[in-house]
Amino acid sequence: MTSDFAVALHVLVYLDHRGGTLSSEALAANVCTNPARIRKVMARLKKAGLVDTKEGAEGGYHFTLDADEVDLRQVAEAVEERLVSSAWRPGSREGNCLIACGMGPVLDEMYQELDELCKERLAGLTIRDIEGRIFKGAAAPHQKEDSFHADL
Repeated sequence: MTSDFAVALHVLVYLDHRGGTLSSEALAANVCTNPARIRKVMARLKKAGLVDTKEGAEGGYHFTLDADEVDLRQVAEAVEERLVSSAWRPGSREGNCLIACGMGPVLDEMYQELDELCKERLAGLTIRDIEGRIFKGAAAPHQKEDSFHADL
């Protein structure tokens, strides 16, 4: 799993809670990453229809959907996230041992099944659910830009 899913989820929750339009620099400061990374993730979220952009001096990204309607599977799919995988497989397809030759494909199949199970679970969680967990189980009201940090 890459961290693109975590960045995307963080940004969507922040944009929903904050309301309005925020620049990649403002989002990067909250996520604790760099603006180029934010722009890369946001381009995928925009392509999936999860965010919109505004041009100009007051431009940036905004979340226009209902946080109760956007589930985490949609987020994972927008950033093309594989939740369960392995960069390394034991054995060798060229070996003489059936276990060495067969372990990789069996593990790949297991990882694919586990990945699908994870995505099924994510489909039952929304952006609003995550926001509620952050604010101790109660969905937090949208904050005005000036009062956001004072309320935390």
